[in-house]
Parts: sequence; structure tokens; C-alpha cells
Amino acid sequence: MTIQDVAPIPRRCDDDVLAPLLPTTQGDELAAHDEFNGASFSGAVFNLATTIIGAGIMALPATMKILGLVLGITMIVVMAFLSDASIEFLLRFSKVKESKSYGGLMGDSFGKPGKVLLQVAVLVNNIGVLIVYMIIIGDVLAGKTEDGIHHYGVLEGWFGHHWWNGRLAILIITTLGVFAPLACFKRIDSLRFTSALSVALAVVFLIITAGISIMKFINGGVAMPRLLPDVSDLTSFLNLFTVVPVLVTAFICHYNVHSIQNELDDPSQIKPVVRSALVLCSSVYIMISIFGFLLFGDDTLDDVLSNFDTDLGIPLGSVLNDAVRVSYALHLMLVFPIVFYPLRINIDGLLFPSAPSLTSSNVRFGCLSAGLISVIFLGANCIPSIWDAFQFTGATAAVCLGFIFPASIILKDRHGKASSRDTILAVFMVVLAVLANAIAIYSDAYALFKRNAPRE
Repeated sequence: MTIQDVAPIPRRCDDDVLAPLLPTTQGDELAAHDEFNGASFSGAVFNLATTIIGAGIMALPATMKILGLVLGITMIVVMAFLSDASIEFLLRFSKVKESKSYGGLMGDSFGKPGKVLLQVAVLVNNIGVLIVYMIIIGDVLAGKTEDGIHHYGVLEGWFGHHWWNGRLAILIITTLGVFAPLACFKRIDSLRFTSALSVALAVVFLIITAGISIMKFINGGVAMPRLLPDVSDLTSFLNLFTVVPVLVTAFICHYNVHSIQNELDDPSQIKPVVRSALVLCSSVYIMISIFGFLLFGDDTLDDVLSNFDTDLGIPLGSVLNDAVRVSYALHLMLVFPIVFYPLRINIDGLLFPSAPSLTSSNVRFGCLSAGLISVIFLGANCIPSIWDAFQFTGATAAVCLGFIFPASIILKDRHGKASSRDTILAVFMVVLAVLANAIAIYSDAYALFKRNAPRE
């Protein structure tokens, strides 16, 4: 289903922000939407898992390099539990208010400023994440240069360097040939098959990486990974907190939960959907963190995919290298529309709060899609590292979407439904988010100043 396939639907209501672009009841309007009868449980799990498993998986082995395996895996599990708790806050209080969206819930608790703040946070977070996707795709297919060392891209290795397999050309082709067509779908459930394929590609990436790591470990080709962080001074201690934004970003899916719930055949299944997706994603995260760090150790790059252009020292090593990189580049291409979907809805609500629903205007839908894709494309060609993008979005918008906004709704408790346990957990989330990210921002700024300071 593309832009031309959808009939107009009524004007937006207060809960339209982050709600699906279709009615939430079955009736005559749904018949106009290809007789859509509700999304399946498996389709919802795949869509939510795809929202979670994006580019964050590529930065996780680098967090193990900083934290060590024990503390790193512990932090992944803690973040998964906190994400589940914060999503449960949103769903429970949405049921009390009968809100159909995250934005509607923020509006109920804090009025129009709360809804606008939510829209801006989704805008910053999702644009940052989608820029990361493009950066990784460019790194994998066209290569990158880091610290004076050039890491060859897949196409560069296959065909040599040509204008058509350079970074700019690859991103243009990917944008026009993949991102733009997939961005034309107006219902998130329409992406369930691409989501299932994207999760399968992430699992393929994990299986190949695990196989290579185990083979090299058995043959004595890798050293035992560091289990605990190496803390020798204040700077190295503060550096531990720089991983918090990356871990927060890796679990952000809150902006799509209501959209997926509203399209479910049985909306009451949303909690099992969320937990199934979080268990699946956490398992993948832990495995890729272990095997990625085991394979490359302290040489692990911010984007571990860039490590897969070296001689692995095993039979068919170059073939496996290319299989790992191509599988994950394809995965990110299929994740793109899932994250783009709520971004377009929120920018429309921010710019045109009184306009009819987005599906009623093909011109507005097309212009917003083209404008946002153009901004993301420009950002991917200007930002050098996914670590920079993750730390910025994770330390700002992502931590608000994942922890601060849900906790604030609990603390506001407009309907008097929060328990003492809810309040304690909400305070913990806010304190953890604010302190950890403040230290991370300070540490990043200090490191940047020290790196750029003139040498005596």
C-alpha cells in the first residue's frame, strides 16, 4: 500500500500524535483501508523488535571495551528491565486516560507544552538514529577512514574504487531505491514482513560473528576478553558514563508502542508483545556484545562492522567478512521505515497541529517525507562517527523518551493511580538519567577539549 492506496480519513484529534494513521475501530473507514482487521501478535513483536534492534547493536561491542564484559552485560540487562518498566508506566496510564498515543498522554499530564516537548524529542531522537543508519550503510558499502587507517567497503573490495561505489553515490542510490519507496507505507503493520526479514538478518549477523569468534577462540587466535573496566584515574572513571547514552538509545522504542498497540487485533496483548520483543533484543545484544568484543578485543571500533575488513585468519574469512557486513547493511535498510514512521507523524503534528489527518493530504505526506529524508541524507554526510551521533541523541532526546517523560507522568500522577513503588522507581529513573548523562556530556566535552588543545 502506497500513498495512492489510502482513502482520506477524518481530521486529527488530540491523540493523533504517535497514533497510527488509521481509525482504531473496525468499521466503514477500515474497509477503505484494504479491510484491515488488525495486526497479528508475531507481526507486532517483529515491528517492535525492529524498532529496538537498529544501529545500537553495532556500538555495543565498543561499550564492552570500556566497561568490560561483566559490567557491560549487567548494564544491558538493567536497561532492559528499566525500559520494560517505563513502557509499562506509559501503557497503564494511557489506559486510565484512554489515551491512544504517547503524545496524548503527555498532553493529558502537562498540557500542550508537554505534547510539543514530546514531539521535539521524537524529532531529535529519530533523525539522529536514522542518520546513524545511513552512516553505517555508507561505512559498510563504501568504506571509511579512521585514525589514518582506511577500512575498505564491501563494494570497494569487490570492484575497486569507482565513482559509483563511493560514499555519496551509494547513499544516493540507497535513499532513492530503498528508503523512499519504503517510506510510502501509511500503516505500520504493512511493514511486518520487512521487519521479520530485518530481524532474521540481524540473527544471521549474530550467528556468523559467533561462529567466527568461537572458531578463533578454540584455535587460540583471540585473547581472553577483559571482564572489568580499566579505571586508573578520574578521566577513565568518567569515561565509563559515556556508554550510558549508547545503552539508552539501544532500547528506545517507546514512540512506536502505541502505534503498534492501536493496530493489534487484540490491544490487550501489547504487554506480552513488549516483553517478547525486549527478551529477543536483549538476547541478541548480549550475544553480539560478547562475541564482537571477544573477536576484536581492544581493537574494537565504535562501529564494529568496520572491523570486518581485516584478515580473520580462518578459511573463507573474506567471504564471512562480507556476509556479516552485507547482512547488517540490509537489516538497517529495512529498519529505516519503522523509525521513520513516527518521525513523520510527529513533525506533521508539530508543524500542522490543526490540519486534517496526514493521510488525507498526499501532497503534505510526500513533502514531509521528502524533506525529512533530505535532512537525514545531509546529516549522514556531515557527521563522521556513529559514536558522536549516539552520544548526542542518547544524552538528550533518547533519555527523555525512555526514562524522564514516563517517570514524570508517574510523578505528576494527575489521576492518583501511582503506587509508592511506582514513585520510587520513577525518582530512580530520573536521577539515574540526569546524573549519568550529565557526567557523560561533561566527559565527552572534556575529551574533545583535551584532544583539540594545542600541544606545548
